[in-house]
Amino acid sequence: MAILPIDSGRYGSKEIKKIFEEDERLGYILTFEATVSKAQAKLRIIPVEAADEIYSLCKSNKIQLERVKELESITDHDMGAIVEALGEQCSSKSKPWIHFGLTSNDLIDTTTSMQLRDSFGIIESKILNLALMLSDTAIKYKLCPAVGRTHGQHASILPFGLKFAVWASEMTKHYERIIEARKRFLVCKTLGVVGTGSLMGSNALKVQKIVSKSLNLFPVEAATQLVPRERYAEVQFIIALVGSTLDKIAVEIRNLQRTELGELAEPFKEGQMGSSAVPVKRNPIKSERVSSLSKILKSLVNISMDNISLWHERDLSNSANERFTIPMGIILLDEMLNTMIKIIPKLNIFVDKIRSNIEVTKGQIYAEFVLESLISKGVPRMTAYRNIQRLAFSAFEKNQQFIDAIKTDDLLGKYFTNKELKDLFTPENHFASSLQIIENVHRNILNINNSQKH
Repeated sequence: MAILPIDSGRYGSKEIKKIFEEDERLGYILTFEATVSKAQAKLRIIPVEAADEIYSLCKSNKIQLERVKELESITDHDMGAIVEALGEQCSSKSKPWIHFGLTSNDLIDTTTSMQLRDSFGIIESKILNLALMLSDTAIKYKLCPAVGRTHGQHASILPFGLKFAVWASEMTKHYERIIEARKRFLVCKTLGVVGTGSLMGSNALKVQKIVSKSLNLFPVEAATQLVPRERYAEVQFIIALVGSTLDKIAVEIRNLQRTELGELAEPFKEGQMGSSAVPVKRNPIKSERVSSLSKILKSLVNISMDNISLWHERDLSNSANERFTIPMGIILLDEMLNTMIKIIPKLNIFVDKIRSNIEVTKGQIYAEFVLESLISKGVPRMTAYRNIQRLAFSAFEKNQQFIDAIKTDDLLGKYFTNKELKDLFTPENHFASSLQIIENVHRNILNINNSQKH
């Protein structure tokens, strides 16, 4: 019976969860043992015949999870149980060479790297997919003027598509971070009990190099019994950082879906319920899910940082929590990406409402441009600033259009013709460089996607 929502199938895709299932993990461990034995035989550290038998046994499906668990119930040591299960199936000549020169954390840490290798391959693809969706939406709405808000207040004009371009750009930065960081956290270790490679002597680093290349990993430069946990802290930070950007997108969707703003809404399928009590509700539950899960991802960073400081060459104070934090972080990030990938292309975007919201302040959103125009006409900045502020506050109290207040003001009205004011109060005139920014982001994402195809 499932206990956690991940186990019940509520969160995470099958493809990502399969990587962390017990059977799959056992397969990764056996692949590692097989690869090490072949590398050791190549360097004449163990007999070639023994390596061939160990390799074949690891690939034979004869080592079953059920038997490993039976042995673990006796030994209370998960990696030792796997080694013992291998020994049960191996000839007496080859048995001494199983797991030769290795320690449990060589298996654990390299297996984790293999899991991260495969799971980040999936995550990277989804990040690029989402970036392209966001960029396409940016292009679609690049000519739609909208309210730009700071401190929750109307600030200035922007094209609605710019919001999506900013998000798309950050997703590409996450992709670049992962690619760049791979060499630091996708590491292989075969250096034994305290990181010296003691039993393999001068060939220890050669073994590690061969194994790393075979497993598409990077050899760890220096380690104790385990890979330094700074590597995993970086993994958790990257996961949390991507999750935080997804949360940022979700928060904006939730805010813009508020009844008072109504600029967009999450897709709402037929038969879906927003509220069990209020039939008319269309709640942004998918975005709220993303925001909720992001809090977990951020909390995992603290745990990973605490795992960096261990006693001497190692202790077990990191071990139990990493069985949760690493799979959980990846699986929940996968869920968040999947959710946002479902939201973005089907967002309901209400252009008429976006445009009408510009007029909520009766033209005061154009104050920035009125100020700049006055300065260009020779009015000192603070003089112009104080007079615009005076006039704007007065117009607000009178429920007056700001453009009309300017026209009838003795101090400011003389500086503008009607045509100048009309141009200043036309939102499409104030996109500045934003259209080029949107185009640049879109082009960059297309280039990244094309390079991945080749």
